[in-house]
Amino acid sequence: MRLTALPMVAVLALAACGERTDAPAPSAAETVSATEPASDAAPAAPVLLTAADLRRVCRAGLAAIHGQTIEVMQVDGVEGEVVNLSWAAPVDGGRRRALCRVEGDLITWRPADAADPEQARWMNQSGDPAVRFVLDGEAITINTTLPDGTTATEQYAVAAEQEAR
Repeated sequence: MRLTALPMVAVLALAACGERTDAPAPSAAETVSATEPASDAAPAAPVLLTAADLRRVCRAGLAAIHGQTIEVMQVDGVEGEVVNLSWAAPVDGGRRRALCRVEGDLITWRPADAADPEQARWMNQSGDPAVRFVLDGEAITINTTLPDGTTATEQYAVAAEQEAR
């Protein structure tokens, strides 16, 4: 009986060790890129956007993120690689503002007028959704992956001449 109990206690003790949990959880973007299948093909070239395409992608991305139509998303300006956008706040009629940038096929954003300094950060950390885009002519597909793994896809049509206004 003693000989059987000792190995059982050892097995239970080793099973309780498990992995350490003090490491930060991977962000949704890290999780998505880690689950992409490996390929023997040459790696895809990085996405290079013109200024007009950058504005189009940011309009579509923030429309998807904030549940708005693309028509209400207004580009207020571009500073380098960062697009300033605003749209009518649906609740109080004021204006919401955000900054948007694109890194590869990943759209990141941050609120431009957040009162809380913790919320005035780029939304690219663990616990933030990963928002990716595919640009195909006038069609922009926005793929959002939430931290729990659920996904949503939205498609928008934004003609380049619309951006010239």
